[in-house]
Amino acid sequence: MCGIIGLMSDTPVNQRVYDALHLLQHRGQDAAGIATLDGLQFHFFKGLGLVRDVFRTRNMRDLTGSIGIGHVRYPTQGNATSPDECQPFYVNAPFGIAFAHNGNLTNADDLRRELYDTDRRHLNTTSDSEVLLNVLASELSRATSEGRRLTKTAVFDAVRALHRRVRGSYACVAVIAGKGMLAFRDPCGIRPICWGSNKLENGFTEYMVSSESVTMIGLGFKTERDLKPGEAMWIDLEGNVSFSQCADEPSLHPCAFEFVYFARPDSTIDGINVYAARLRLGEILADHVREAVDLKDIDVVMPIPDSSRPAAIQLALKLGIEYREGLIKNRYIGRTFIMPGQAVRKRSVRQKLNTIGSEFKGKNVLLVDDSIVRGTTCKEIVQMVREAGANKVVFASAAPPVIYPNVYGIDMPTRDELIAYGRTDEEVRREMTADALVYQDLSALKQSITDVNPALRSFEASCFDGLYITGDVSADYLNRLEYERKHLAPTPEDPVKNQLNLSLATAD
Repeated sequence: MCGIIGLMSDTPVNQRVYDALHLLQHRGQDAAGIATLDGLQFHFFKGLGLVRDVFRTRNMRDLTGSIGIGHVRYPTQGNATSPDECQPFYVNAPFGIAFAHNGNLTNADDLRRELYDTDRRHLNTTSDSEVLLNVLASELSRATSEGRRLTKTAVFDAVRALHRRVRGSYACVAVIAGKGMLAFRDPCGIRPICWGSNKLENGFTEYMVSSESVTMIGLGFKTERDLKPGEAMWIDLEGNVSFSQCADEPSLHPCAFEFVYFARPDSTIDGINVYAARLRLGEILADHVREAVDLKDIDVVMPIPDSSRPAAIQLALKLGIEYREGLIKNRYIGRTFIMPGQAVRKRSVRQKLNTIGSEFKGKNVLLVDDSIVRGTTCKEIVQMVREAGANKVVFASAAPPVIYPNVYGIDMPTRDELIAYGRTDEEVRREMTADALVYQDLSALKQSITDVNPALRSFEASCFDGLYITGDVSADYLNRLEYERKHLAPTPEDPVKNQLNLSLATAD
């Protein structure tokens, strides 16, 4: 899961791209990067860490230019600790392209072989984002072969060819040196991307594309709309904007987890206000709690901050039970779900949250969380609440059990990491040490979202139902993915996965 931003103006964009990345920090905390274009020259700066830690004043001064893209990274493919895999990526042909990607390709290995054997393109990292960039570059080369100019038609033809080759989820923004800025979305619309505009006093209209509409609000842009699944947007250097549907069979299936957890509550994605969806999640969850638990045994409802707060508020209101805040979040600790490594996540829970003892002592507490994935955070919190003096702890999840791997950009690739996989609800409850456990059901999750926007009827919800909408994810694929995650590393003998083969001198 990552966040992307693209901005085209006639004034320097470095500060505003930086500000936009802060607004998208929740989408990735492992790395950040910015690329700007000044005339025909790209300027890059990127590194591991939070936005505030990566960039210094001296770095920002060097990022000159009126076109820029930015990226915050949470790695789901590639090397999480390699600075070389921070985005934006760059290729020098054709024209020179800077590129940022949010999503996950399911046929990245096949594409690597194609690029190496057929397209004759070099890959220097294990990132699927570099794969996607090189597919785009290769198709742009074909679209402008034999002396043809890079027109909007050529750009859209390249994206059309890319859609035919690539599988998985992807929302992308690219800057082509001396030409313009391109944004596009996968044919299933899994990952979000929207665009907005802002008319300056001098009459120039500047344009922004972003993973979430919150950046438009924060930077004073008018949110125009989301890109449609399979759609591409091209802005040339004169500010002319063009759109084209580039997919053969587009259909909208946004990721349900965006509304449950990932997106900021003040964002609107595909016509759905995230905050309103989460309120509705809590309202429907209240009915499940009423059926499963004697309400006389619950004294207070408390959220596990922050993303579960709207659901908890609405649940408490509907049940007529007092709402209280007993868990206080340390804002300087990252989101534990998107921290790499089980040990790191477990250690960070108690650094991230503190209890207010008086709010728990002698009370029966209903804790509300947005979801239960690995269970690490939930189990630690239940123990913390008991240590603070709670008599009983009831745990309610605003999302259904997560029991299947997700391959579209959420870090759930191995089934044995999921607490609900292969376990009944009762077994999960015992593992969490809660007195009772209540899950939302999948139909209720979908209903809560469609109630906000009835026009949207289908979602990518594979982590809940095991249905992979791209049609290329088999049991063998999942098994291989899990095995590689646990056991395999690129070998020097593999020319596809390790193309930078240096003949190093050795001492006699």
